[in-house]
Amino acid sequence: MQDFRQLQVWQRGHHLVLAVYQISSSFPDDERFGLTSQIRRASSSIPTNIAEGCGRQGDTELARFLQIAMGSASEVEYLLLLARDLDYLENEDYIRLDQQTVEIKRMLSGFIKRLRV
Repeated sequence: MQDFRQLQVWQRGHHLVLAVYQISSSFPDDERFGLTSQIRRASSSIPTNIAEGCGRQGDTELARFLQIAMGSASEVEYLLLLARDLDYLENEDYIRLDQQTVEIKRMLSGFIKRLRV
């Protein structure tokens, strides 16, 4: 068991969630229970699953939760693209958030590989 707060990938995931919450607050009101909710849940699932995996016993369990976090990051990638294409996000914001998400996926992939060696 390890302290998830010490992991850079968790820290980056947490910062992504904060950015997603801030940017999605400007989405249309009629998206409150649609895209706004979905992108917030998907983004928060990334650091949540990292934290849960750190609370489990063994590298196999941790790797499983990191894989779930990876899936959530892929979901965020698509939802950001959708928000941009619906003109809910400026292209600059899309690029910034997408780059953060891709970096988190890269970090998760490396972490998973290290655990499976």
